[in-house]
Amino acid sequence: MKKRVVVTGVGAITPAGKTAFETWENVKKGKSCTGNITLFDASNMPVKIAAEVKDFDPLQYMDKKEARKIDRFIQFAMVAADEAFKMSGLSITPENAERVGVGIGSGIGGLNSLEDSHKTLLERGPSRVSPFFIPSIIINMASGLISIKYGVKGPNFSTVTACATSSHSIGMSYRIINYGDADVMICGGAEAAITPLSIAGFASMRALSTRNDDPLTASRPYDLERDGFVMGEGAGVMILEELEHAKKRGAKILCEIKGFGQSGDAFHISAPSEDGDGPMRVMINAVKDAGLKPEDIDYINTHGTSTPAGDKIETLAIKKVFGDKIPPASSTKSETGHLLGAAGAVEGIVTIYSLLEGVLPPTINLKNPDPECDLDYVPNECRKMNIKNALSNSFGFGGTNASIIFSKYEE
Repeated sequence: MKKRVVVTGVGAITPAGKTAFETWENVKKGKSCTGNITLFDASNMPVKIAAEVKDFDPLQYMDKKEARKIDRFIQFAMVAADEAFKMSGLSITPENAERVGVGIGSGIGGLNSLEDSHKTLLERGPSRVSPFFIPSIIINMASGLISIKYGVKGPNFSTVTACATSSHSIGMSYRIINYGDADVMICGGAEAAITPLSIAGFASMRALSTRNDDPLTASRPYDLERDGFVMGEGAGVMILEELEHAKKRGAKILCEIKGFGQSGDAFHISAPSEDGDGPMRVMINAVKDAGLKPEDIDYINTHGTSTPAGDKIETLAIKKVFGDKIPPASSTKSETGHLLGAAGAVEGIVTIYSLLEGVLPPTINLKNPDPECDLDYVPNECRKMNIKNALSNSFGFGGTNASIIFSKYEE
């Protein structure tokens, strides 16, 4: 029998807040976090808006020497992990260190360091490139540094599956505990891709919203006038724990993870297949893994990026899975923007707070619903509702999909 897995700590730093709870509060209120780009001069860019983590000073969380060695995405990961670790009340000892692991991913990794170091190479020569350049861009260094900081010696890995990254990190960590390879996993994802090269690249793909004159309404999943996603940044981290281990140490249990599903589209490098096959199968796989039926799901936190094709296809897939018993669903990317490799973890944390408080977060800026996106997407205002089982979707470029089921903890 698989071991039961519970969540005992969460941490986040996002455009909506410097902590997990602050993020939840602003998402619940329907606060749009999109604004003009301030991290670099975007005046010559076709896209001038993003959802930034405002007023982030790494020196509030770590010393100057450490901060200079690591990329912004790793800084975010360290901050979120510290919050989650403290919330969990976990103590690492020589006796349990080998039973605690880390799985933190990123879709893109150290792009800030890559761009800055390339500029240094061209302008000042190879001898001036920092010896910390390579460690600062490697995606698994977020997991590595968290492992070093807390002295945990169990499984140590990173996933890289584009926008499904952190959902895969959480799902694979859940499986690691399921099958007894660890008792505790620190897992999630981090991203800091609001850079000139990234914005230019995504804009060239026509993936980003160009609503530069009205940034607050730029992220509008399922709206007829949606024109692309808004780039976000930040990190989300969870502490997953084997149930008996958590109970033995008297940990506060936030929820249980009951199911995890994966699938591949095998269709296109960036577009979903028109029949919604991959998203449909990943939700079915998660429900099956949880030992539930589709009608047992009370809420869906959708991938909902605000792209013309993606939102329509996810709607179709949901209809195929849930038939005439479709639960309410919402996209919290409407508030936070799209955090790429961190999106799944942050949205998972939002889903956990939804379970705890009995509140459905809204899809904001949904003023003119697309007739092909005709579900109950909790438009514009949150809603009270008792939730027992919630499903969170993440879909990535390359046709990679992940779904996780978070459930209220019951003995």
